[in-house]
Amino acid sequence: MSDNYFLDNADLQFRLEHLELQDVLEIKEKGYQYSQEYPAAPRHYEDAKDNYRLLLEVLGEISARVVAPRAAEADQEGAHLLDGQVSYASPTQEGLLALKQADLMGAMLPWEYGGLNLPESIFQMMVEIVSRADASLMTLFGLQEISAAINEYGTPDMKERLLRRFSQQGASGAMILTEPDAGSDLGAVQTRATFDEESGKWYLDGVKRFATNGCADISLVLARSEAGSSDARGLSLFVVERDETVHIRRIENKLGIHASPTCEVQYSHTPAELLGKRRYGLMRYAMAMMNGARLAVGAQAVGIAEAAYREAYTYASQRHQFNQPICEIPPVGRMLASMRGEIEAARALTCETAKWVDRVKVNEQLSATSTAPDPTLRQRIRQASSLAETLTPLTKYYASEMGNRVCNQAMQIHGGVGYMREFNVERHFRDVRVTNIYEGTSQLQIVAALGKLLGHALDVLFNEWAELDYGEQLADLKDRLVEEMAQFKAVTDFLKEKERQVIDYYASNLADMAVYLVNCWLMLQDGRKSDRKSELARIYINEHLPMVQIAGHAILDADNESLPIKSSIYAIT
Repeated sequence: MSDNYFLDNADLQFRLEHLELQDVLEIKEKGYQYSQEYPAAPRHYEDAKDNYRLLLEVLGEISARVVAPRAAEADQEGAHLLDGQVSYASPTQEGLLALKQADLMGAMLPWEYGGLNLPESIFQMMVEIVSRADASLMTLFGLQEISAAINEYGTPDMKERLLRRFSQQGASGAMILTEPDAGSDLGAVQTRATFDEESGKWYLDGVKRFATNGCADISLVLARSEAGSSDARGLSLFVVERDETVHIRRIENKLGIHASPTCEVQYSHTPAELLGKRRYGLMRYAMAMMNGARLAVGAQAVGIAEAAYREAYTYASQRHQFNQPICEIPPVGRMLASMRGEIEAARALTCETAKWVDRVKVNEQLSATSTAPDPTLRQRIRQASSLAETLTPLTKYYASEMGNRVCNQAMQIHGGVGYMREFNVERHFRDVRVTNIYEGTSQLQIVAALGKLLGHALDVLFNEWAELDYGEQLADLKDRLVEEMAQFKAVTDFLKEKERQVIDYYASNLADMAVYLVNCWLMLQDGRKSDRKSELARIYINEHLPMVQIAGHAILDADNESLPIKSSIYAIT
């Protein structure tokens, strides 16, 4: 077993080495002036990258030496519920303590609140590393990100009172949105928030379901603040510090991530504080948090897939059949190469998306402190926001579906033994399944990306990438991508002119075209930087560019006669 889940991952180190965040960190670190007040703050860009490398090494060591060895035990023990109180599995408690003692909690909070002021790009690398060790622990570690929402939207008093509880005390967090009758349709939330004029306080009443870590110390809860309302405009977001009025009714008995408590929570006149403005709860605050969570779920899927791949590669190298290691049997070797390509493509996509999310955040921060209108700054925010809003759902869609494919293939390579609990691949197979369900199913990610894709939001990236020089060795691949890029634009315009039901029916084909084309370009860019990446780019593009073509043909051959789908086709008769 590895001693460090960062140092043993050459591709993750490659991503850090080729990070392009000079513009982001210049703003985020206030021209690196924070270093004059906080000793841990970086003094310049290369210093920041060195700091991030050390931080990832520390996390990589904890993940490999403390978390991963007891992940199977945590899975078997699971979370416990007794008299309305939830306790984590003992290995989970040990992992959280190690992370806390290493000062890795509240990582995205500003220096002034005891945080590490990390950009999204680095935090997602951390999420991946923890997920590779134990996907359940990631859900608890990753939910520390709600502290960033409190930092962004909370009052000075709220921030001063709560944020250090995350960074210095390791307080647990939760984002609690879903209800029995409000899952994907969060506009239907019915948990009531009432304001008591006499005390000047808010109180919550209602039941929430499928709340990851719903037993948390501090939660952000979506509730209906406007009496008589029935849609998203009547919802606000509230901060709840758990007390005796918060009752955990049950924890779900799930297929995977057993050590992560998924709770049904009842609020009985629970004291709460309004976060930000009334009526902004879903459309602004919760959606912003969900987009962050979707990116984290993508990174989680990459981490699980990395763990499953390594199990499969080790097994295939050691298992001999027909007088040879099974990795040398061509169908198995091809599976391994395909898995490797998919994982590295998903990691590149996650990093690309995180970069645009970082640019949105720092430029909005710059705009908020600006004393005069700046048209150039507004344009940068518009472009970064458009790309972040397009790439985030595509990342969650591709990475989670990729994770399921890779874990399925990893189990297949193991054969019968992979179906047994004694082998870790069985746990990875179960754990990854939730990634294309929670924080919005794959189908919802396609819906979220559709409008942007129809509006050609990715053209600015495609055009920029097409202008780059890829050298003689990769010239043929570039020519193929340029051709498919033109076809994607033509197919987009073709679909855009169709009736709404036709657009919706073929939305998944358009999303597939987009995400595979983005990944092919990202892999090709990596191919400029190393011979190994060049070889992997060729494998990935040869395997996935035909999928772009197939999806495009499906749209161009759209058959209106098949719509609407008649229930007689799929009904049980």
